[in-house]
Amino acid sequence: MALLKVLAVTLLPLVASAQSFPTKPVRMIIGFPAGGPADIFGRALAQGMSTDFGQPVVVENISGVGGVLGVERGVKSAPDGYTLVFNSASPLVIAPYSLARLPYDIKKDIALITLVVRVPEVLAVHPSLPVNKFEELVAYAKANPGKVNFGSAGAGSITHLAGELLKAEAKIDIVHVPYKGAAPAVTDLVGGQVQMGIFDVPVLLQHIRSGKLKALAITSAKRAEALSDVPTTVEKNFPNVTSDNWYGLVMPAATPPQIQQRVHAAATTALKSAAVTEQFAKVGGVAAPGTPQEYAKFVAAEQAKWGRIVTAIGFKEQN
Repeated sequence: MALLKVLAVTLLPLVASAQSFPTKPVRMIIGFPAGGPADIFGRALAQGMSTDFGQPVVVENISGVGGVLGVERGVKSAPDGYTLVFNSASPLVIAPYSLARLPYDIKKDIALITLVVRVPEVLAVHPSLPVNKFEELVAYAKANPGKVNFGSAGAGSITHLAGELLKAEAKIDIVHVPYKGAAPAVTDLVGGQVQMGIFDVPVLLQHIRSGKLKALAITSAKRAEALSDVPTTVEKNFPNVTSDNWYGLVMPAATPPQIQQRVHAAATTALKSAAVTEQFAKVGGVAAPGTPQEYAKFVAAEQAKWGRIVTAIGFKEQN
């Protein structure tokens, strides 16, 4: 009986806290600069969750090391539910293989809440590069080894490894130029400081439509609705050069289960709302809410895929 009283005294405040959560603004960390694809989708989710919470979800951009710094800051924050992390694939499925060390333990420090959105990527080039088709790019790169460069959102990001994968599969010598996020990389791509890039469709779409960039291929098995006239790498006989991107939601693993469940419910409600799904669709993203268990299974499959690729291309980033 005494034990039951102790448990009641211990658990009741947690239950009450979870039921009233949140009572103040919630912070959502996005591990990339404002204006990039992660920021576009993260802010849409934050707005949708704000509606469900009845409290603001305030975005904070903390960029660096392909999203790793943002995840580190978030999962090492107080496990009270007031810090969420909008993660890309890089810090969860690529960094474990591409970095010499990780500042967090994926299995012990991170609670996987839900997959948020899946996004096709597009290979685009600056108009100054004298190619108009994917096969012309491959031929040009072969004829000019080391003279074509490609920008990425950071060393170890999918946008980097997608280029490395193309380099290995097409047997071409192209030079990687890492940036601290997709937004500054795309700015330089549009400006001609770099010649090529493989980025999420949303962040390149307006530049492709305006003619500032030339889209050569979608790095997916299926064409992107927003760029339906652009062939896929699979169609161009490079079936292994696929690099769909995706984003998810995580938080500190020590966060009480009831609060994790509350966050999951708010995220799922937002991702099923017309406001968020339509906003995602406008920029080529497909909302993909699911259970934490489904997200864990998905992450494991992605780790297996990208782990093999990192090993195959021999990439290792010192940090």
